Amino acid sequence: MIPRYTRPEMASIWEPQTRFKIWFEIEAHAADALAELGTIPKEAARTVWAKAENATFDVARIDEIERETKHDVIAFLTHLAEIVGPEARFVHQGMTSSDVLDTCLNVQLTRAADLLLADLDKVLAALKKRAFEHKTTPTIGRSHGIHAEPVTFGLKLAYAYAEFSRAKERLIAARKEVATCAISGAVGTFAQIDPRVEEHVAKAMGLVPEPISTQVIPRDRHAMYFSTLGVIASSVERIAVEIRHMQRTEVLEAEEFFSEGQKGSSAMPHKRNPVLSENLTGLSRMVRAYVTPALENVVLWHERDISHSSAERMMGPDATVTLDFALVRLAGLIDKLLVYPANMQKNLDRLGGLVHSQRVLLALTQKGASREDAYKLVQRNAMPVWRGEGDFLQLLKQDAEVKKYLTDAEIEEQFDLGYHLKHVDTIFKRVFGES
Repeated sequence: MIPRYTRPEMASIWEPQTRFKIWFEIEAHAADALAELGTIPKEAARTVWAKAENATFDVARIDEIERETKHDVIAFLTHLAEIVGPEARFVHQGMTSSDVLDTCLNVQLTRAADLLLADLDKVLAALKKRAFEHKTTPTIGRSHGIHAEPVTFGLKLAYAYAEFSRAKERLIAARKEVATCAISGAVGTFAQIDPRVEEHVAKAMGLVPEPISTQVIPRDRHAMYFSTLGVIASSVERIAVEIRHMQRTEVLEAEEFFSEGQKGSSAMPHKRNPVLSENLTGLSRMVRAYVTPALENVVLWHERDISHSSAERMMGPDATVTLDFALVRLAGLIDKLLVYPANMQKNLDRLGGLVHSQRVLLALTQKGASREDAYKLVQRNAMPVWRGEGDFLQLLKQDAEVKKYLTDAEIEEQFDLGYHLKHVDTIFKRVFGES
């Protein structure tokens, strides 16, 4: 985790103290269940809670023990015994390290997902607000980076709103999929521990029992989780790249907010750069980078190996912390985005009416011209305009073959900008409902 791109709320989920607190809760809840089943004394379970529930675990001491034992869970249990005393011998009865590690990881991932879902709500709120603000602000739509036909800036934001709405649904599903608990012991057979312990711990930790584990919780669940984060990151980058293109000097249809005292360049005082959008592109790449190891972690030897462990120690915090930061940054970027309708109109008019070429094509076919002939008629009048040699509307009016099919008034009718925007309300209702 890089402090520059880290918010404290998400970082706290991955701090050692938080991790050890979760480990303790898993062990203590398991002790409660074991006590109810008569496997350990009830007084021992009560002592575990009484001595350690409010304890601050000594991270340095645990690290010291681990340097000797070369085992993180044993190091924690040894330190826990120092706090609890003799009754600590009843802790971890019938359990294996993965019961603690995997259940803890899933608790952390679900908590991280909750923060990310809240972040997505902020992004969605910003997109909706600005989409309605510019619902009918006309701008040029581009395909291959080239002027195509008119759209509205509100539609551009509505595209993103719909995409992030899908992202939210996927993350809800990914959270549910990863929210499982395994307290099944070595190789997952429950030979040394009753399945009812797992049920008790799962409920206490806000999870559900893993239907069948080996010695680990199956990593296809985690692969789906991190893949979902990767897709969300791609959605972040998609709108970030759109803003970067719109801020180019030759376009300048929208621009990141530039605060008082902000500097764009150490060399050129005039610069106002899309630094936030470019930053989001870089952060998105990092989140996606963790998708491949998550997929590869699915493939473990037999009932368990630890080839997944080192990767997860990095990808768990890094992917969630980075995406959390990116989503919050995106919400702020959209909320403060500077929009320039006059420049949008200027760019719309830049090609001298060529953006209406399809309407003219269709009008000619409706008047009896074959599609092939209509295309040739429109294209031969469009190409001079493309080269800056005239106005499309006037060239069409001067073309005798075009005039065989269309009157001047009928040609002019095809240049109505409002025609392209007639279904904006329909699209908005599909995206946002009746609001």
